[in-house]
Parts: sequence; structure tokens; C-alpha cells
Amino acid sequence: MRKRTKQVATICAAALLSASVAVAQADQAITVTRPGSQPSSVGPASNFTGSVRVDSRFQASAPARIGGGTVTFEPGARTAWHTHPLGQTLIVTAGVGLVQAWDGPVQEIRPGDVVLIPPGVKHWHGATSTNGMTHIALTEAVDGKTVHWMEQVSDAQYRR
Repeated sequence: MRKRTKQVATICAAALLSASVAVAQADQAITVTRPGSQPSSVGPASNFTGSVRVDSRFQASAPARIGGGTVTFEPGARTAWHTHPLGQTLIVTAGVGLVQAWDGPVQEIRPGDVVLIPPGVKHWHGATSTNGMTHIALTEAVDGKTVHWMEQVSDAQYRR
């Protein structure tokens, strides 16, 4: 009887292991999200000045923390001042834009530029006054939070 109980336990353990591997493999499937499969959203006026569109938003599943999207700024559009708990990476894909850290110089950014913004650095980014700009924004979440929004960038700060 003990031998049979041991065999049943071994078979059950093997089945559970097999099921666990199948679940783990299913969680590791590659996902492809096609352009246009998600609706565009408008950048809210509380966080942006001007016309801003956000496309291809994504948030990886735990344990990963990465998320992001493609952001398009019309001429003159920009973010409000903000910080990221683990920093932000911008990859400029089109147009001409600007980025500035608090009390730092305004820097021009162009297609192919990769902008690394350290954790906790107060900054803004957006288009120039005459050109639109598109970038891919990548951020990581801490306790589900990727950004801390602050005050709007004034016209005087933007023109600096």
C-alpha cells in the first residue's frame, strides 16, 4: 500500500510540475502588438501644453517594471515639469524637440538621439515652436508609479 501511495504521489508531483512548466511557458510567450491595434489618446491638459498624442502604450507584466509609449508633440507642445522614480529614456524618432532639466540649459533633440534622464530629475520635453517631434518614452514603475507630475512649463521657461 505504501508503495502505491508513493507512486500516486510521484505521479501527482510530476503532473503538477508539468502544469507549472506549461503555465510558466505560457507566461513567457512573445506578444506582438500591431500598430493601430490600440486607440490613440490625447495627452491631458493637466500634464501637457498644446496638442499631444500618445500611441502604442505598453506596460510589461511583473516582475518586469518597464512601460512606455510613442508620444507625438505638435509644434509648441510640451510636457509639464515632472520626475520619474527610476528615470526615463527617450528615443527621438521624428522632428525636432527640446528637453530641459530644472535650472539646466534647454537642449535640442533630433531623430536618433537617445535622452537619458536620471531618477528624480525635474525636467520637461516637447517640440520646438516651429517643428513637431515624436519620441518613444520608456520608464520603470516603483510601486506602480512611473511619473510625478508638477507645474506647467511657462511660456517664458519654454522660450529660454
